[in-house]
Amino acid sequence: MCFFFSLLFMVLDFSLILELDLLTINSCSIMMTILLDWMSLLFMSFVLFISSMVVIYSKEYMLGDLNLNRFIMLVFMFVLSMMLLIISPNLISILLGWDGLGLVSYCLVIYYQNIKSFNAGMLTALTNRIGDVALLMSIAWMLNYGSWNYIYYIECMKNDFSMELISYLVVLAAMTKSAQIPFSSWLPAAMAAPTPVSSLVHSSTLVTAGVYLLIRFNSSMNMNLMFFLLFIGTMTMFMAGLGANFEFDLKKIIALSTLSQLGLMMSILALGGYDLAFFHLLTHALFKATLFMCAGCIIHNMNNCQDIRFMGGLIIQMPLTCCFFNISNLSLCGLPFLSGFYSKDLILEIVSMNYLNIFIYVVYFISTGFTVSYTFRLMYYSMIGDYNFMSLNCLNDSNYIMLKGMFGLIFFVITGGSMLMWLMFPTPYFICLPFTMKMMALIVTILGIWIGLEFSKFYLNYSLKSMKLMKMSNFMASMWNMPTISTFGLNYYPLNLGNMINANLDQGWSEFFGSQNIFNNLKNSSLFMQFMYNNNLKIYLILLVMWVLFL
Repeated sequence: MCFFFSLLFMVLDFSLILELDLLTINSCSIMMTILLDWMSLLFMSFVLFISSMVVIYSKEYMLGDLNLNRFIMLVFMFVLSMMLLIISPNLISILLGWDGLGLVSYCLVIYYQNIKSFNAGMLTALTNRIGDVALLMSIAWMLNYGSWNYIYYIECMKNDFSMELISYLVVLAAMTKSAQIPFSSWLPAAMAAPTPVSSLVHSSTLVTAGVYLLIRFNSSMNMNLMFFLLFIGTMTMFMAGLGANFEFDLKKIIALSTLSQLGLMMSILALGGYDLAFFHLLTHALFKATLFMCAGCIIHNMNNCQDIRFMGGLIIQMPLTCCFFNISNLSLCGLPFLSGFYSKDLILEIVSMNYLNIFIYVVYFISTGFTVSYTFRLMYYSMIGDYNFMSLNCLNDSNYIMLKGMFGLIFFVITGGSMLMWLMFPTPYFICLPFTMKMMALIVTILGIWIGLEFSKFYLNYSLKSMKLMKMSNFMASMWNMPTISTFGLNYYPLNLGNMINANLDQGWSEFFGSQNIFNNLKNSSLFMQFMYNNNLKIYLILLVMWVLFL
């Protein structure tokens, strides 16, 4: 229904704003505002479709779980928060959805209760809090205008100082939610969540919330902010692509590929192509959800093992899952005429046409090459070669409900790109490039395939040269040491300072001058008085004798 309404609104060029007045303070009224236009309706239809497939998939994936109903309820709350965020043109109602996403994602990441999940959940929640605070501050700055409906002020107040400040804060919020550098470390950590949640989070909900907010705020950004965002986006894309080539955890590779695509969306948004960013957001949602579902199927069959070094030859035992996996992977690479191709290729060609600098151009194409190389490395490890795990008996393709969930999505992974292209761009983009630049995307794709397959073959032995390679690969795989810096680096000094304050002040001088010492003095004097009262007759007689002797 959402989808067909979206088509109707698109054809009529129609938007609908509904306002419910909740509370009025001075001239600022707190409203629950709902904005229905083609963009929010289209995105909502995608979120609802993907989440419905994920819920069907969870029925079998979470089979035997004691709290299955609780899990499904959490997923519903997650989707509901996202709906709130999509339809709000109002900063206060956006905050409801925004914080709802943060809170429910914490509950879902710590769903399997162990120390790793708790750490990951804490990292996710605290990183996202930075963005929430930025959003709260921008709400405070919006008091300079008549209401919190930013949609009215974005265009006309573009050069106003308050609006600039608000746009800076909103960009900070979006950077934490969409895990751009330097807030990237929570995204692979959030893989501690059950796979259906990962599928939902990485395709259409949590991480895309930041991009969606910036798409809504696209006209309020000034040039400096856009250059900054462009740089951050391209660096994130490059870093994630590089890291995924050294990673061995199946879910983390797919998570890093999400990060890479988020960097791509952010950077094209910073170049002014907000409609392209939205287009890529939708096509990416389709194949990424399918990718995670296939990964979940594989993990299920491997008795919960996620290491790709243990896989191999899965295509023989699990043909249908592997077909879905390959189609989604090729769509991610941008193989012509699958859904990922339409958005990715268009973005690359627009970047080629823009008169920017060589750095952005090179990083874009290298990152695209990396995408292809880690995808083919993943295919090499999982599909080709020998099976390296316990027994072949655990592998089968009879997870009918899970396959049903994936089957609903795979049709759109193949056809969705072209369909959206015809819908969203009634007048096609005019691309005019020399032959070499036009073929550039194809060249880096082919180079990426070759590098990915070669890269998979060499094995590190423990020689001195290899140790250097090992250090380098550890550095790359740990996302340029970002998780260490953002956890240990931020915790070490405050905790150390807290320890010193505790030892010297709380347990030291403040005890001496404060409660403990006062208590000891009072206790001693009261003990003395008590001694006097208990023995007052004796003391009186002794004093009498002393008085007589004195006389």
